[in-house]
Amino acid sequence: MLYNPQDKLLWRKLYLTLPLDDPRNCVSTQGVRRHDIDWMAILQRFIRARTVLYNPSLSRPGERLTILHTLLELVAWVPPLVDMEDLEHISLNLAWVVATLQGTSFFEDIELSGLVTEEERQICARLHTYFGLTVKDITRTGRVRSRAYVYDMRNYSRDNLYGPLNMTGGVNWVHVQAIHHVVSMHIVDFQQEEDASFRFAIFPMSIQTTQIVLPPETNLDDDEDWAGVSGSWKVSFCFCDHRELLRYNEPDTDGNLDTSIFEEADFGEVYRTFNVILEKVSCSFDPKNPKRPVIDFKGEMPDTTSTMTGTVRMTTDAQVQWKFFSGEQEQSIWHSVGIQIGGLRSAFGVLGSWTTVFHESDDPVGPFWLRKDSAAPSLPMDHVSLNAAHA
Repeated sequence: MLYNPQDKLLWRKLYLTLPLDDPRNCVSTQGVRRHDIDWMAILQRFIRARTVLYNPSLSRPGERLTILHTLLELVAWVPPLVDMEDLEHISLNLAWVVATLQGTSFFEDIELSGLVTEEERQICARLHTYFGLTVKDITRTGRVRSRAYVYDMRNYSRDNLYGPLNMTGGVNWVHVQAIHHVVSMHIVDFQQEEDASFRFAIFPMSIQTTQIVLPPETNLDDDEDWAGVSGSWKVSFCFCDHRELLRYNEPDTDGNLDTSIFEEADFGEVYRTFNVILEKVSCSFDPKNPKRPVIDFKGEMPDTTSTMTGTVRMTTDAQVQWKFFSGEQEQSIWHSVGIQIGGLRSAFGVLGSWTTVFHESDDPVGPFWLRKDSAAPSLPMDHVSLNAAHA
């Protein structure tokens, strides 16, 4: 009887003994509820993933992708929060993932593996982005690797809208994770290259902020502002000296870039934050996503003459893409493309890349982070990171 898939009641009871969310209360990152839950299948997938994560030596050949999909299912299907201050509905799934993976090198072991497939690499990078900082992330080596990716101008072209997308319009999670790392290290400032006591950092860009925010009375299919655009936001941009950026992007005879520039004592990176008030202006029908119209918005930065205009739409792989133009006195100079991290309206917000509207070969590039003002009210507005300060 134990392996009779028809005995849903038994499998459900077994699953509900686990320290996880009740799947009946969970929604996807787009707010869609589950139907016809296969309790036996999700229980068996979880037990197998837990076994391998606790003891990697038990992993079977070709099993890694299945484990990654199981973890992604756990973090992408969670109970919705009523608002960003909701402490009653915090996800047990997310808590289990943190308890299991904190202090490990799970993500880096996959990311740096020479045998990883592109699908595995992308799912792993997405999970890493959701999770937050790892033990390897706080090392100088890890930070250099992320900066090398983010400031490599070869990663930006018309084909990917000069942002963290792939050539088919889907998300390049490897790029997003590098952006996350670069920005987050301005928020969680480690004074030592390695901290033996570090296991997990709770901050506005870690896994607890990825949970979807969906008040009970909300029907996303009838809400033109389904992405929660209107309101007060903060947007932070990172950039390095343009001369250092150009020097880094001069390849050697083999086409390689010299990442040692990011290890020099005088290398610096600036993190600057602006307040912005956004307003939904209009919507237009998206034939590929009939229930999620394209949102047009505009914004103003208080106490400045800067303005912003942009759109929010679904990507080809069902993620939420933000694109906006900004500049002084409605003269757009800057072009930014980003991806909502986690569920709709999550406190985490949007991570992406900025450059100029001209898209010249020597234009500056860098990462940005856009989030609701109420999501991280106490963070510093500006920060300068110098390697010499961490030597």
